[in-house]
Amino acid sequence: MKPRILFLSGALALIVHQQAVVAADAHVDVWRIVDQPTAESVLGEPVKPASPRNVDGKDGYYSKCNYYTAKPGKALIIRFYQTASGVDPQTTLEAVTESTGAMTTVPGLGDRARLSSGTEGGLPPHVVMLYVVKGNALITVGVSGLDDDVLAAEKAKTVAQKVLASL
Repeated sequence: MKPRILFLSGALALIVHQQAVVAADAHVDVWRIVDQPTAESVLGEPVKPASPRNVDGKDGYYSKCNYYTAKPGKALIIRFYQTASGVDPQTTLEAVTESTGAMTTVPGLGDRARLSSGTEGGLPPHVVMLYVVKGNALITVGVSGLDDDVLAAEKAKTVAQKVLASL
């Protein structure tokens, strides 16, 4: 009977370990969520290959991706920050809010969302930055180069919703 119990205990330990490894690898990768065709749809023209980067840091996990149009002038920037235990993404959003110009609240997006655009927001003309907190994550979406800031804000919201859907 003992070998059988040892075998079952070992099998159970292996299953638990494998599930922990899978959970640890379940990070959000914004490059895979917002692919090149999506970026081209947002910016309205062909984009260069992405420049993604994912990093585990002491204060959490970061995933970022930049798309730039083949013809210079437009960009889509996506950042995902999943905070480590004890780090509050709301605090990070508040710090961004304090260091920028005017921001507007975006209702119905994540737990809390704020939008900054153009010179009123302390940004260059035709730049929109959207910040969304959901749980322990902060998502940042930047769209630049579109002539219509309202349209750019809507496109940033669509990208943020895509990332939120992966959480």
